[in-house]
Amino acid sequence: MKNLFFYGTLRCEALLRTVLGAEPDFDLVPARLSGYGAFFADGQRFPFIEADASHSCDGMLAVGVTGDALDRLTYYEGGFGYDLTPVEVQTDAGMQKAEIWMTTPGRFWRGPVFDLSSWQSEHAPVNIRAATEVMAWKGRKSAQEVARIYPMIEMRAASHVLGRTEQVPDAPCGLTRDDVHELEHTWSYADYFAVESYRLKFRRFDGSYSDEVHYSAFGATDAALVLPYDPLRDRVMLVEQFRMGPWVRGDRVPWQLEPIAGRVDAGEAPDMTALREAREEAGLELTGLELISRGYSSPGCSNEYFYTYLGLADLPDDIAGTGGLADENENIRSHILSFEEVMAMQQRGEIRVVPLQMALFWLANHRERLRSGA
Repeated sequence: MKNLFFYGTLRCEALLRTVLGAEPDFDLVPARLSGYGAFFADGQRFPFIEADASHSCDGMLAVGVTGDALDRLTYYEGGFGYDLTPVEVQTDAGMQKAEIWMTTPGRFWRGPVFDLSSWQSEHAPVNIRAATEVMAWKGRKSAQEVARIYPMIEMRAASHVLGRTEQVPDAPCGLTRDDVHELEHTWSYADYFAVESYRLKFRRFDGSYSDEVHYSAFGATDAALVLPYDPLRDRVMLVEQFRMGPWVRGDRVPWQLEPIAGRVDAGEAPDMTALREAREEAGLELTGLELISRGYSSPGCSNEYFYTYLGLADLPDDIAGTGGLADENENIRSHILSFEEVMAMQQRGEIRVVPLQMALFWLANHRERLRSGA
């Protein structure tokens, strides 16, 4: 049995219930810890706490945590390098002994003082969804394994939250997410990607409900794709790299020509991803973006969602080269092609990545406007 002081995100009732899998079976009382400060880790969306005589932090004291609740909390915190440390906190009933999850001193640089209300308004929905997947792996993956793949868990969570909130056109049939009865949801596999499985019933077009079905989908994230175009020189940049999809299919040529692309980080807007990926993959500073389309790559089996852009760029002869992030084992070669050259490749069937085909057709329709405004 332990008394635990929550100074950060576990003060959010919805997140705490998600981690526990139920309502708390212990008392929560307001408390203050003097001589410590709770800060956002610099550039991150989570807090840490460290000793500092000039600070104190408010929180909640969880009294008498034991059994499954303690086990689940330890699992949730255990893979991220936070260990329980004894402290004393002030409550209305006086000083109480407690423990806090604290990381190694110097591990993070301080950002702003942690503010629960700002975190809840900006980050809580993604964190709660991510915690749902984290806790689904309890008993199947170690806390350390989950921590290793947490960045992708968080990106999948951000995609799910955006999917629930993004304004999209109504379906011709008028049916929505409310016309599906979800009976069970499990994660069957997770690493860089995931497989999610569901038992559900959905409303048919005649108004009745289907029989119970068992469907699975490939769990990816949102991605931003950008085709760089120089309207003055009338040329585009394509990138070439080894791709697992063609390799798994048995394709003789697993190296493919594509637009620049990258996964949308949690908390990052898709257009910002497009600008970032242009810098990382090709050393390009784009001067403008135009949205070509947004939508699913293969809705029958995947949640992967593409934001495809045309990126206005300066593309002189010597800008092509190799790029990518070494720590992600990226080996990306860029090519500069005239509009006529790339469209001839399209006609010959040499462009085999569908989002690139679509972007080139869009460019063909808008090329005159772009060139006249350059």
